[in-house]
Amino acid sequence: MILSMTGFAAVGAELTGCSLAVELRSVNHRYLDLQLRLPDELRALETTLRELLGAELKRGKIDCRIALNRAAAGAATLAVNAERVAQLRDAAAEVLRHAPGSSPLSTTEILRWPGVLTEPSLDPETLAARTVELVREALRDLAASRRREGAKLAAMLEERCRGIALQIERITPRIPAIHAAYTEKLSARLREAGLDPDTERLKQELALFATKVDVAEEVSRLTTHVAEVRRVLHAGGSSGKRLDFLMQELNREANTLGSKSVDVELSQAALELKVMIEQMREQVQNIE
Repeated sequence: MILSMTGFAAVGAELTGCSLAVELRSVNHRYLDLQLRLPDELRALETTLRELLGAELKRGKIDCRIALNRAAAGAATLAVNAERVAQLRDAAAEVLRHAPGSSPLSTTEILRWPGVLTEPSLDPETLAARTVELVREALRDLAASRRREGAKLAAMLEERCRGIALQIERITPRIPAIHAAYTEKLSARLREAGLDPDTERLKQELALFATKVDVAEEVSRLTTHVAEVRRVLHAGGSSGKRLDFLMQELNREANTLGSKSVDVELSQAALELKVMIEQMREQVQNIE
């Protein structure tokens, strides 16, 4: 399966007293470039998260954002500190024993006492474990996104491979005729100049010139490169650099084909090939 370097994933979870959100964005890049944006409470996790992301992703510019939002005041469920209430009760009883006329503590006064009402909190270890779990989930979603984009890229590249193969099939049968026509054209010019093209020396020169415009080798290499592109697409994996190299080779052969062309149809075919190869090259830049 071909993987695109472009993808997006966002996951979140509600925790005790806070909410946690993880967002992953990926775009194309020559190498792996990780950018982490973490809240202060999770700074200690940076190395762990970098190792986790680096183990799953091979190329691309990755932007990982983790947000930790504390619950607003009054939004979290309040809990009564029973131990603190018991201490207040014992203290109030002691006061009443020494000062029988004192007023007892009311419920409102007890609730206002520092430490009686508490908001639930999440311990650091649980928060760290939940964060790593969410990042793993985001990575799975990102991988699915990159696979979908990769499938589209592979389909586009396969379509262009078919187009290149059709151009090759169209021009291959014409190569002998183009070669013969060019040789005949040179012979006619020699005759017009008063020279005999059938002399041994001129025959050798004609053969040399004809060899310089022979494109059979370029066509053969184009066929080989297209077959290799298809093989790489079928194999999948991290193949972006390999495909980029093949695009350079395809472009080199198409350029040579155009420069050697002595036929209008062959020149048009070379131009069509260069257009399709350039379209492929642009899309290959997005493959991992």
